[in-house]
Amino acid sequence: MSLCIAFTGCNSLHGSFQQRSTQLAQGLQNAYQVSPQVAQQVAPVIIANAERYDLPPLTVAAMIQQESSYRAQVSSGAGAVGLMQIMPKYWQKNCPGDLYQVDINIACGSYILNRYQQSAGSLKKALAYYNVGPTGYENSWKMKRQGKRYAKQVKEKEKILKKQL
Repeated sequence: MSLCIAFTGCNSLHGSFQQRSTQLAQGLQNAYQVSPQVAQQVAPVIIANAERYDLPPLTVAAMIQQESSYRAQVSSGAGAVGLMQIMPKYWQKNCPGDLYQVDINIACGSYILNRYQQSAGSLKKALAYYNVGPTGYENSWKMKRQGKRYAKQVKEKEKILKKQL
């Protein structure tokens, strides 16, 4: 038994990779009304990349809900694309490939969040950086406030998902 299972709150997903993927897919359907097909497609990708980049899978899942409501082909007026709303002009060098593809987009978004967590020193601040960029967060009180609001929204979506697991 892992330590995380002994202490509630670390991770609500338990068991083998397949079991955790199934749990997350069901949670996405219940919490966010994601279609079964989409939930089953994204859940293993979320878990694999969360593990790869040392991130909580429920945070990554909540970010996708916040960013795109699980619509892979969405793009923003600012130019962000895909599930995790990646800005290609900033990240294409680090994240080559079609950012509308589920696996590439989630891998890139997880990579970005991990980099921000390393530089920011906390996941909460990394979420704010993800939304407004480190420069915006550090140099503008308005952007800092927006980033903090975004981080709070993601955490609220994470709580909703956790209740469904």
